[in-house]
Amino acid sequence: MTEERAALLAWFDANARDLPWRRTRDPYAIWVSEVMLQQTRVETVLRYYERFLTRFPDAHALAKASEDDVLSMWSGLGYYRRARLLHAGVREVVASYGGRVPEDATSRRALPGVGRYTAGAIGSIAFEREEPLVDGNVARVLSRLRGIDTPLGRRDTEARLWDEAEKMVRGPRPGALNQALMELGATVCTPSSPKCLSCPITRSCVALASDRTDVLPVAKARRAPREVAMVAVVARDAQGRAMMVRGEKALFGGLWGVPMREGSDAKDARAALREHGIDARLTREPAGRIEHVLTHRRLDVQVFVARLSSANAGTGARAVGASDLASLGVSTLTRRILEMSDLTISRFQR
Repeated sequence: MTEERAALLAWFDANARDLPWRRTRDPYAIWVSEVMLQQTRVETVLRYYERFLTRFPDAHALAKASEDDVLSMWSGLGYYRRARLLHAGVREVVASYGGRVPEDATSRRALPGVGRYTAGAIGSIAFEREEPLVDGNVARVLSRLRGIDTPLGRRDTEARLWDEAEKMVRGPRPGALNQALMELGATVCTPSSPKCLSCPITRSCVALASDRTDVLPVAKARRAPREVAMVAVVARDAQGRAMMVRGEKALFGGLWGVPMREGSDAKDARAALREHGIDARLTREPAGRIEHVLTHRRLDVQVFVARLSSANAGTGARAVGASDLASLGVSTLTRRILEMSDLTISRFQR
């Protein structure tokens, strides 16, 4: 184990990518980066991370911000529940800890949205505590390194992975060690065609020794995305602004979007308008169709356009013009729907 740690740390020092969140020990900034990186590619996060910290440089700034401000800076990054939980967690830090992320692991784990992985990342990287973490990259490295041949996601597999990660992190520079494991999985021990000749710990690798790098880790069974037919309605007022709504039970909870519901025709589109009290005259035919894939659902969206019939904009509805979009939290799907009706930021800026 000592030789493995030394080899990993030496490799990381020589090969680590220069990423902005690796240039700080600020626990708040590390927290932001780790939440953004969950289920998102590094290349995508790079476009958001520094912009987000410029707008909200510390816990106090983020805690004071409105949810709309936070979601607008997150817009396009996806998995918006992460942003809302980060916001709630940081507000708790300000209210209970004066804006300082607690060094104590139990206190960190009690914060909204901070699970075992995020707590371990903050603890090891910001505070140099011997706290393990397991993400997809680390799970792949450890599964191959130790020859773990039970499916990912299973309780016994997860327990074994965390146990191995806990053993690995013990020793000098725990934050760098955790980052080395993640970096190795991202750049060398990749899902397909791993670059074993570039790996610093090949002598310990059970998968390489048994010629099983192509079968380990054993993937957990995935359900096919559920096919969902939906309608969306872009109801425009006399100024061409779209009526948008927001609700906790909406498909993208907390974000602004046009009225939507499951369905496939004009009857369903009218029902979507009625649900929000919007009085508008619908076009006979949809303006177009959009396919949008989420983690567990594949959406087939028929987009209708409507003209507001009266001043009754509906309960909780808001008239949104192209100039407003930059300051609102809207999903990528909503942007695609609005694009179909020519209501876009780019159009406004031309």
